[in-house]
Amino acid sequence: MKNRTRIAAAFTLFAVAGAAMAQQALKPEEMIKFRKAGYSFMAWNMGKIKAQVVDAPQSYNKEQVLAAARLIAATANSGMGALYGPGTDKDVAGEKTRVKPEFFQQPEEVKKVAMAFNKEANELARVAESGDVAAIKGAFGKVGESCKACHDKFRKD
Repeated sequence: MKNRTRIAAAFTLFAVAGAAMAQQALKPEEMIKFRKAGYSFMAWNMGKIKAQVVDAPQSYNKEQVLAAARLIAATANSGMGALYGPGTDKDVAGEKTRVKPEFFQQPEEVKKVAMAFNKEANELARVAESGDVAAIKGAFGKVGESCKACHDKFRKD
């Protein structure tokens, strides 16, 4: 129960911080920095899940996988699209971006891949609650596929 309380407190803190930040105008370099941090955080949590359901399922820990899945879903649903504002289509003030110009030219396609990612991230969090390693592995694979779909279209190598 302590872990759930800590997770709830962390979500509250992130929500309050996010709301405060949304009220402030961010510079393009800050937007790039924050979105890179969000994706790095999700990648780290994807790695934690992979280690337990793909690489070494005998070491599976439901609470760790569930926490990682919930954090991926929370980050996916946090409104990161707002971090792709004007001026973030190129490197700025020392912050590098790997976003292709097509990202800013094809908003309907971006919306489609973003919605697919959010759907799969939410499904992973839902399935992780079951503790069914095989089902989690399947949902994890779908999240990875949705990541790849965006990377293939909109991310520079």
